[in-house]
Amino acid sequence: MLKHRGFPGRLPGTDYQFTIRRANPRGVTPVSGRQRHPDRKPADKRADAGFMAALWEHFGDEPFERGNLDAGRLCWLFGQEVVPAEDPFDPQSYDALLKIDVGRAKAAFPEAFE
Repeated sequence: MLKHRGFPGRLPGTDYQFTIRRANPRGVTPVSGRQRHPDRKPADKRADAGFMAALWEHFGDEPFERGNLDAGRLCWLFGQEVVPAEDPFDPQSYDALLKIDVGRAKAAFPEAFE
């Protein structure tokens, strides 16, 4: 599992996790899209925006390996602002390649691109 050096481990001042420390010995948590409802808590929305800002700052519009990025946090963006960068895509692989759909990400999180 690739560890993304320099990537923030969590949203500053919160317990919203962005990365994991080690691979899951019982198997890789699959990445699947979750629907974000408009009535989500403001803290959850800040965590999504902070994660997108960190992805953009660290990777830009280049494909990136899932590595130690937290599956739970990725699931909130997957299929919308973060999409597979390879075909076929293995949602249960730490080596899976992802990329930011820049147009959709800028529309959903304009503050992450300032």
